[in-house]
Amino acid sequence: MPEKANAQTEGANISSSSSNTGATKAITVFYDGFCPLCVREMRHLRAIDSRRLITMVDVQLEDALHGYPMIDKVDALKRIHGLRFDGSVITGLDVTHACWDAVNKGWMTAWLRWPIIRWFADAGYWLFARYRHVFARVLTGQAQCESCRLD
Repeated sequence: MPEKANAQTEGANISSSSSNTGATKAITVFYDGFCPLCVREMRHLRAIDSRRLITMVDVQLEDALHGYPMIDKVDALKRIHGLRFDGSVITGLDVTHACWDAVNKGWMTAWLRWPIIRWFADAGYWLFARYRHVFARVLTGQAQCESCRLD
């Protein structure tokens, strides 16, 4: 994998002046910047995140995880990771739901977290995450990019 000069993050941190509701929905999401589908999703979320509650970190960038010792790069490249405002780490569809909830569209993904459905949804996500580059090739014509950008 190509090396990057330095880490960049997209989004903004929540200041102490944020409302309690906004602050409790704030999340940092760690995504694979070489995955065209992952980057597409981050672009979409960024475009609708008017309150800037989602901080996006491309784990492929050199030093991206500096300051995040609780996030392991190898694990973060296997499935999406998130860091909640309270310091708790979440993964997989819990991150997806938290991001959509942060932009007030959590109702679209809430059903994926219901008991019974959750098990099947998580199994489907595991397959997607494992083979996301194959899905990306089929859906975008590009399995992997050296530098997908959010801009």
